[in-house]
Amino acid sequence: MPLVTRLAFVLALATVAAQAADPKPLEVLLVAGGCCHDYATQTKLLEGGIEERIRANVTVDYNPDRSTKARFEVYEKDGWANGYDVILHDECSADVTDGPYVKRILDAHRAGKPAVNIHCAMHSYRWGEFRKPVEAGADNAGWYEMIGLQSTGHGPQFPIAVDYSDHPITKGLADWTTINEELYNNIQVMPSAKPLAMGVQSLPAPKNKPDAQPGEAKAVVAWVNEYGPNKTRIFSTSLGHNNDTVGDDRYLDLVSRGILWAAGKLADDGTPAAGYALEAAAAGK
Repeated sequence: MPLVTRLAFVLALATVAAQAADPKPLEVLLVAGGCCHDYATQTKLLEGGIEERIRANVTVDYNPDRSTKARFEVYEKDGWANGYDVILHDECSADVTDGPYVKRILDAHRAGKPAVNIHCAMHSYRWGEFRKPVEAGADNAGWYEMIGLQSTGHGPQFPIAVDYSDHPITKGLADWTTINEELYNNIQVMPSAKPLAMGVQSLPAPKNKPDAQPGEAKAVVAWVNEYGPNKTRIFSTSLGHNNDTVGDDRYLDLVSRGILWAAGKLADDGTPAAGYALEAAAAGK
């Protein structure tokens, strides 16, 4: 092999090795705003926590509208998800019922754009008799079918014991108990979804019923889904109401690993792709 050819070959190998060690960051779009949460703080917690854990750039689209009708300019045009590897839905827009607007969001995911959904994203974009189990393909089923689970409400805030099942996202993550948090109900888990964590909440006996006994509530609190004809990867967790939960290392570990999995950067054994787990990541601990 001529010297020039050998030098070119060596340089090519060095370039490949460098790219493997320092790959292009994932581009993550975090859409947040709407009712009932401190999104101004939580977007900062999520952006910083994710970028400390995995090789990713987080772009924040925050709407300070604190109503259930919050809309996002990014969704107002076709091709809105172009340039991003994963969309992180953290909006709380329960009363946004504009069908074409919602369809535009879903079309991007149906076409193959991965998503991670957290907390009140589960209670967004709902209409009709959404408190009853929606039927597959129904006009009001689209958002639930993307998420993979239908939830309509929650009970009082008490600690939630989180029990993980085996999955690449949960490899190396230890079970934990949150601070006071909202346990979202499960109306139905879609056939395309797989639960990853069960949440158990101990409830005190009602004060107005002297003979009542303490109770217990259970619900799936983290899951994955394959959405649409392309089996788009979707990860969701209903945890994350309070700032202290969103800023908890264990929560940020879960969300960050969910992003890696959705983007196809997490092996079946839970190992992140080369260069995507930063030093601060809890992955594989």
